[in-house]
Amino acid sequence: MLLKLLFFGLVTYASAAVKLQEVFSWNVLDWNYPDEYLKQESILTGAFIPENALPVGIERWKNKLFVTVPRWRPGIPATLNYIPLDAPHEQSPKLNAYPSYKGNELGNCETGLTTVYRIKADKCDRLWVLDVGTYGYDPNVTNLCPYALNVYDLNTDTRIRRYVFRPEDILPSTFIANIALDEGATCDDTFAYFSDELGYGLIAYSWQENRSWRFSHSYFMPDPLVGDFNIAGLNFQWGAEGIFGITASPVGSDGFRTLYFSPLSSHTEFSVSTRILRDERKVKEGSFNDFKVVGVRGPNGHTTSKVMDDSGVELFNLIDQNSIGCWSSSLPHKPQNIGVVDKDDVGLVFPSDVKIDEDKNVWVISDRMPVFLEAELDYSDINFRIYTAPLYNLIQGTVCEPSSQFIQTSSPMPMSNTRTVGQTPLYGLSLKAPSTPVQTSYFSSFPLNAQKIKSYNPASFSVTPKLAFLDMPRQTSYSDITSNKAGVSFFNKTPWWSKINY
Repeated sequence: MLLKLLFFGLVTYASAAVKLQEVFSWNVLDWNYPDEYLKQESILTGAFIPENALPVGIERWKNKLFVTVPRWRPGIPATLNYIPLDAPHEQSPKLNAYPSYKGNELGNCETGLTTVYRIKADKCDRLWVLDVGTYGYDPNVTNLCPYALNVYDLNTDTRIRRYVFRPEDILPSTFIANIALDEGATCDDTFAYFSDELGYGLIAYSWQENRSWRFSHSYFMPDPLVGDFNIAGLNFQWGAEGIFGITASPVGSDGFRTLYFSPLSSHTEFSVSTRILRDERKVKEGSFNDFKVVGVRGPNGHTTSKVMDDSGVELFNLIDQNSIGCWSSSLPHKPQNIGVVDKDDVGLVFPSDVKIDEDKNVWVISDRMPVFLEAELDYSDINFRIYTAPLYNLIQGTVCEPSSQFIQTSSPMPMSNTRTVGQTPLYGLSLKAPSTPVQTSYFSSFPLNAQKIKSYNPASFSVTPKLAFLDMPRQTSYSDITSNKAGVSFFNKTPWWSKINY
């Protein structure tokens, strides 16, 4: 019995093994200006104060990685920005205003953006951006512009729609930071959902109708028993924070998705069918019983950001634990079914946002937000980091890993249902084929080694299941990769970010 308990503890420890790879890091943020004169002028006038910038949200679309920087303090040149992923790699790249500096003009309600938090790109190459219109941080907040949804065509970098929320959608206490998309069969059949953290509401928006409506429910409220936070050595209370993290599931058998949500001051997961949210009549007819309790994450289960992939695996930040958690929606939502895919008490202090791109890469940004808000950052140290990793690499060895019966090809393959690693590029990587063939997983971009290696290292006291060809150190540098010290060859014109050793 003791041996079984010991083994369980070792496997649990292994589930939190380091997997995310650091792509970018900054002591302090910087921006690309048209010329050095304009930059120096901005610094002298206070239009640019580097120490006042905190990155909060990310989203990847093709060759752009978007980064949002709210205007909590003065001196933020642009609230919506991007990093070009097809440019030569820099460890601390400067941000580029999107779509332009003029398009980020503070207080320009019609054509500018004042403050943006989290953003979402859809399959129709649109970027959904909510401008909350505020300047400053509680209690010194000024509402310069109304809450407005801005949608951009990413192929032309132009705004194609601006929608101002109706007065009845917004309360005096409203604070919206998160957005989830519900994409239908066509681009017109798209709904967006917005969580009102401090107004305790959920706003639905129909692209086709160009109209919004607001739901209220007691499940949007904070839990008064779990409003105490301990992060980065700071103890503080965020007891009033309600519905925050939201994400939509894959389409179910009934043709609708499930929206999963949780208040920030809570350890509980809730859900509601988008069949309810898509119907404005449900606001007046009453839909209390259509909202469900999914389960409890357990102690230290505060989360602000979550995302679910097409297989039903949900990733979310665990801000008290300096980690990224996971849950497979095929399992009951309870503590023993909550996994930790990565943990870092230095690099993942407040992992503010987590996203999964169309290639099933996971992107995470950490920003030490509580230190920025409640104390003071040390700008001689690295404060902001962006990580990435393939989704399957993250969930491997955790309770969220798909069981063997689900690891099947999504469609029949000619001749054989197996192929070697050398025949299947992994994000631009061409790897030497092992002697053992691999089974193609339902994550089509992640070849699986059929023979997993279990290694026991008494020194590190861990039992870690590993993929043989992915067993590479986390700290391999970009120069090592480009000089091919890792023994990996790349296809021509492959963007640098896909060449990271996992």
